[in-house]
Amino acid sequence: MSAQAPSAVILIRAEKFVPNPATAADNAFQADIPAGQSADITSAQALAEMDAVADALREAGVRVHVFEDHDHTRPDSVFPNNWLSTHAGGTVAVYPMYASNRRHERRADVLEMLKSSYRVQTIVDYSGLEPDGIFLEGTGAMVLDHVSRVAYMAVSHRADSHVLERFCTDFGYEPMAFDAVDSSGVPVYHTNVIACIGTDVAMIALEMIPDVVRREQVRERLTVNGRKVVELTEAQIREFAGNAVELCGRTPDGRRRYIMAMSARARRSLTPEQVAVIEESCEIVAIDIPTIELAGGSVRCMIAGVHLDLRPTEVPPTTAVRAINEDHPVTADGRYVDAGV
Repeated sequence: MSAQAPSAVILIRAEKFVPNPATAADNAFQADIPAGQSADITSAQALAEMDAVADALREAGVRVHVFEDHDHTRPDSVFPNNWLSTHAGGTVAVYPMYASNRRHERRADVLEMLKSSYRVQTIVDYSGLEPDGIFLEGTGAMVLDHVSRVAYMAVSHRADSHVLERFCTDFGYEPMAFDAVDSSGVPVYHTNVIACIGTDVAMIALEMIPDVVRREQVRERLTVNGRKVVELTEAQIREFAGNAVELCGRTPDGRRRYIMAMSARARRSLTPEQVAVIEESCEIVAIDIPTIELAGGSVRCMIAGVHLDLRPTEVPPTTAVRAINEDHPVTADGRYVDAGV
């Protein structure tokens, strides 16, 4: 298993997809549904795109866990990486979400699948910080370097530096927070729209970090172990070029196959030189998802990577759950409970 590139992923197949009106104010990447297009047509197009992502990843030899979502009150459930992350050694994190209508995206059935199929020892739940107005939206808010153990984060009201410190203490990462803004001075809402870290290559819009000293610190930290950096422009970020993820698949004969999953729109924005650098270490797999991108996220946002070891099916799981607040609903036998499921 690659430390950086998971070989399994979780996808949510949301039957009632729509760009979330509760997140439009601070997500500069979000767009409206085309005028005159019905909600049913939008949902049907999004479902086809979700299925295309799942099929492309399976074709690349990635293990894909798909969960259906029939709930029309969860418009952003297609983006599970904001509430869930998994980590080598058997730990899982559950995160506090900024938009109130996103908080019931957290699903007990997803956690139960992880506990039954993978070696999960502990679930650390930060969602109890929501009543205090403190948020850290998972691997949207953070871009994690699992090799060098660094958590990169563009500070925003969806990404609190104090919770970052807490996460890094709990999970053994070095925090690297910075400000990132677009050319109009608007803060970047999620770090994973401007940065992607693979095993041997990273893509990042360093020009969007206004503090020159911090910008160079980020560059140096990314390259300290020989990783190559592809510098993206703000125009490419607008095309979701930063919202990609490295995964580890298998060829038909069982050999490892490293891929960089991104949208077709993101792939079209890259220069031949940038593509050449990326493909030195992994193959680009590009999927067209224009409807889903209306919600302000792309392929990376759709994927919750599984960095866990598979569990022998005959061994019953035992998992400890550590909630951040005392009032969080956790049963006596350690199961995570979500009333929204």
